[in-house]
Amino acid sequence: MTAMPQGRTRRTVLASAMCALVVTGTALTGCSEEDPNAGTNGVGKLPADKIQAQTRTAAESAAAVRLSGTVVAGGSTYKLDMRLKSDGGSGSVTGEGATFKLLRVGEELFLMAEAEFWNNGKGEGDEGDAAAADKLDGKYVKVPQGDPSYKRFSGFTDKDVLLKSLLTLHGSLQTDGHHEQSGVRTIRITGDRGSGGTLDVSLEGKPYPLRLVRAGGAGTLSFSDWGKDFALEQPAKDETVDYGQQLPTS
Repeated sequence: MTAMPQGRTRRTVLASAMCALVVTGTALTGCSEEDPNAGTNGVGKLPADKIQAQTRTAAESAAAVRLSGTVVAGGSTYKLDMRLKSDGGSGSVTGEGATFKLLRVGEELFLMAEAEFWNNGKGEGDEGDAAAADKLDGKYVKVPQGDPSYKRFSGFTDKDVLLKSLLTLHGSLQTDGHHEQSGVRTIRITGDRGSGGTLDVSLEGKPYPLRLVRAGGAGTLSFSDWGKDFALEQPAKDETVDYGQQLPTS
């Protein structure tokens, strides 16, 4: 008698034999392709509009999130790496030739940038402005709420505002199969078959959005660390410059 190949159990052999059988011309139940929604949170079985509604609800109710990637807005491309929660956020934004750090704790917004950013492209002959800009290099500058920069930059630190504006697909919604993002199974929904954007939604745990491709080439974002809290504290006084009611440049 031929010995059973090593590593193959009796259960494996029996399963293979059963799946080889045919009853009245039809394969036995259980031998067909595995259900892609088996063991998931079930949203993959829903129509696209229901999936979108559930992922928005999950995102809004999450205590925190990290988002990274690119956003195209106002003709400019911004590279984001932000951690956000209801009372603020922190991270970095690169855009228009400059990289700066943002930190918002409650209503107080702080911006850290290199001297070139504060110099605002002024020539080397502007010695006074250049010297002032050098003093701000590597410092957190408190942004006054009345300054135009406050509204411009605080939006990058506002979880609710960002998610509401980003998690939008345009046109008719459809599902576009099962996929995977960073080892997590997802269901993909699209707007107008992809031209209106695509969104991958987690099939494991809560239906959080994991990857968004915005319509019209307006950027691609990844979402992670849903619900993971992080420390959010004001910078030390010796790391902060407060200009009062108006920044030196805006």
